[in-house]
Amino acid sequence: MKRVFTILAITGLLLFGAAPKAIAQDAAKTEQVADATESKTFHQELKQRFIEGGPFFMGIVLVALILGLAIAIERIIYLNMATTNTKKLVSSVDDALASGGVEAAKEVCRNTKGPVASIFYQGLDRMDEGVEAAEKAVVGYGGVQMGLLEKNISWLSLFIALAPMLGFMGTVIGMIDAFDSIQAAGDISPTVVAGGIKVALLTTVFGLVVAIILQIFYNYIISKVDSIVNNMEDASISLVDLLVRHKK
Repeated sequence: MKRVFTILAITGLLLFGAAPKAIAQDAAKTEQVADATESKTFHQELKQRFIEGGPFFMGIVLVALILGLAIAIERIIYLNMATTNTKKLVSSVDDALASGGVEAAKEVCRNTKGPVASIFYQGLDRMDEGVEAAEKAVVGYGGVQMGLLEKNISWLSLFIALAPMLGFMGTVIGMIDAFDSIQAAGDISPTVVAGGIKVALLTTVFGLVVAIILQIFYNYIISKVDSIVNNMEDASISLVDLLVRHKK
C-alpha cells in the first residue's frame, strides 16, 4: 500500500507541481493566454482552473483525491486477489478428504490464495476436536477475514464526505473575499465581485468532482466486498457439510 501512495503522490506532484510557476507567469502572459484559449488541451484547461481556484483549498482537495484513490486502488487490488473460485475449492477439498484425509485437504487450502481457503484451513485444523469445534473456528475466522476485507474503507468514505465540504468552505471564503472587495471599492460592479465568486464556484466544482470519483470507487469496493462475503458464507456451509459427511 505504501508503494501505491508513493506512486499517486508523485503523479500529483507531476500534474500540479508547476502550479506556482504558472501563477507567476500568468501576470506576464495575460494577452497570450487570451489568444490561445481556443487551442488549450483538457490538461491545460484543468491546470488553469485549478490555479484560479486558489492553491490552499484546491491543494487540500487534491490531497483528498490522491489519498482516496490510493486507498481505493489498494482495496481493489486486494479484493481481486482475494477472489476465489469457491466451487472449485470445495470440489478440491472434497476430493482431498476422500483420498487423503484432513491433511491432504489442508494442503489444498495452503496452496490456494484468498480468505475462503484460509477459513477452510482453520476449520480443517480443528477437525480433530469435532465438527462443532471446526464450525466455530470457521465462523470466528470468517469474522476476522471480513474485517480484513473492509479495512480502510471508512477512510475512503471520509474523503468522499470531506472533499465537497472543503469545496463549500472555499466557496464561503470566496464569497467573503467578494464582499470585502465590495466594501473596499464602495461599489457593486461585476468586475469587483467576479474574482471572489469565480474562486468560490471553482472550489465547489472541484470538491464535487473529487467526491463523485471517489464515490464510484467506493460503491464498486462495497459491492466487491459483499460478493466475497456471500461466497465465504456459502462456502463455509459447504465445508461444514463436507466435514459432517466425511466424519461418518
